[in-house]
Amino acid sequence: MFNLDPTLLLILTACLFILVFGGLSLLRREGLSVQFALEAVALTILLVGGTWLAGIVLSPFLLLILLYLVTMRSRLVVDVANMLAERKRYGPAFRLYKLGLAWWPDATARLIVLTNWGIAELHSGEVDAAIRTLEGVLGAETRSRLGLKYEAACHYNLGYAHELKGEEAKATAQYNETIDLLPGSLYAKAAQAALKRRKGRGIVD
Repeated sequence: MFNLDPTLLLILTACLFILVFGGLSLLRREGLSVQFALEAVALTILLVGGTWLAGIVLSPFLLLILLYLVTMRSRLVVDVANMLAERKRYGPAFRLYKLGLAWWPDATARLIVLTNWGIAELHSGEVDAAIRTLEGVLGAETRSRLGLKYEAACHYNLGYAHELKGEEAKATAQYNETIDLLPGSLYAKAAQAALKRRKGRGIVD
């Protein structure tokens, strides 16, 4: 029976983690994150080296869990913040968004935090703040790392914010951008419904 050295198994596990999540980022059009890879490598060296010196055998599953929690920390915080925002607990949600930014996220995770922050601002009634936040996300130099899903969400919610402000031309432009960017998505369908709703009210841009 083939027995693999425990240390080598841990290194292979870490490499697989980096490849899988790096591949998912490429599929989502977020690009490769050097920070993500470096953090995963550094944590692997620390854990594998530390347990080897201590004479402890580290489970590959535990290594995977720790790698996931550390490298995805800001995204996990955003998930919790979003759940709070859905329950209209905006105070704790905004504190968690701020924490997500304070935990040194990579470029993609930072834009994801800001996108969700802007959407929460919109639904909490802070329309002007939401417009500033979402426009900042779309205007960032790292925009290509946002990913199609989040970019579509950004355009749709920015369009809705402009609609609430009565800025019809800007709202139409953002809705059309959403539809062109990710046709058939929930955001595109919502944008189409918004355009139809506005047309029914006799609004022509």
